[in-house]
Amino acid sequence: MSLPARDHDPAPAGASASAGASASAGTSTPAGASASAGTSASAGTFASARAPASPTPPGTPAPTEPPARPGLRPDRLVPTAQGLRDAAARHGAPGRNAVVMTMGALHEGHATLIRAARARVGEDGFVVVTVFVNPLQFGAGEDLDRYPRTLDADLELALGAGASVVFAPSVDEVYPGGEPQVRITAGPMGERLEGASRPGHFDGMLTVVAKLLHLTAPDLAFFGQKDAQQLALIRRMVRDLNFPVEVVGVETVREEDGLALSSRNRYLSAGERRTALALSRALFAGQERLAAQEALRARADALPNGRDRAENRAEALSRLGEARAAADAHAVAQAAECAGPGAVRAAARAVLDEAAKAEPPLTLDYLALVDPADFTEVTDDHAGQAVLAVAARVGSTRLIDNIPLSFGPPSPESPTLGAAT
Repeated sequence: MSLPARDHDPAPAGASASAGASASAGTSTPAGASASAGTSASAGTFASARAPASPTPPGTPAPTEPPARPGLRPDRLVPTAQGLRDAAARHGAPGRNAVVMTMGALHEGHATLIRAARARVGEDGFVVVTVFVNPLQFGAGEDLDRYPRTLDADLELALGAGASVVFAPSVDEVYPGGEPQVRITAGPMGERLEGASRPGHFDGMLTVVAKLLHLTAPDLAFFGQKDAQQLALIRRMVRDLNFPVEVVGVETVREEDGLALSSRNRYLSAGERRTALALSRALFAGQERLAAQEALRARADALPNGRDRAENRAEALSRLGEARAAADAHAVAQAAECAGPGAVRAAARAVLDEAAKAEPPLTLDYLALVDPADFTEVTDDHAGQAVLAVAARVGSTRLIDNIPLSFGPPSPESPTLGAAT
């Protein structure tokens, strides 16, 4: 799950698979998730991961060593790959090992992922939560040093939600030879939307996910749907490179006012938060428009002669002076033409356009209605699953959100965001 700092939206540090499925030099990999030498973060960015972190925003707990508190077993916090292997050997269960990958600064959204993992593997299963701030995901202008490190609080939340262990490796542990020369490339899907705004970000994300899949060797890997493009790319990598892991998407967790939970919400002032609510309102407006149009379409289809009969009824009602009933009949008649991606986009954009006039204003990065299989814009005659996604900046904080939609009968080729792979 992607856990961003103030000015960026880094993807997760996490998913799992067993050894033997990684991309390496000389390995042939399919388009869409290939291995390549040298992409993403600069040497300076990578090196800064080892430097002391610069001051974090007010109210952010300072980095800490593993906590020593009564009743907390030291072996629940694992800093090395060997320690993780030892813990898995002691507590793992064949077919019941799960991973939740994070970059720390955990919140209720992460707790939901951990609880979902625990529910799937059962009381005796093995749930690993990874906490690793991945330098490969930070590009130019994205300050790695400012990313909040809250290991003490993260450990408490993760164990309380059902984690067996927390794997919190150093940069040297994950990348023992320094910057990796061979990396995973995200392919065309990784260049769209978030990838266009943050070049190279998804290459760094997939590289660390692949590494953590090998290190944690899970049967199940849990990711949040809030980072829908990230989830789609991880599924594509797992499929293309034959990782033996089931990827499970978990529904976005929202605060009471509708704002999607994110570690970056802490940076919003009261006024900025009011403006930021336009993201979720826009998505729900699109969803409501689709629901209304689909209901009208169903009414039109239920008429013996379909839309033609509705048009005739509307004309007859108009002649009788039944304006309100005629308008309703006209709406039913036109349902097939009005429903669809265009109407959904228009409803969402109207909310965002209003937010652009607010104080403080919302600055839109993108609003897109895409096919979850490849994150290309859907056509006006699209049927099946889609993702309505938005990214915007309020003040200096960049936020993302999305919602799954379904147009008409679902297409068997179009994956559902929450489905497992």
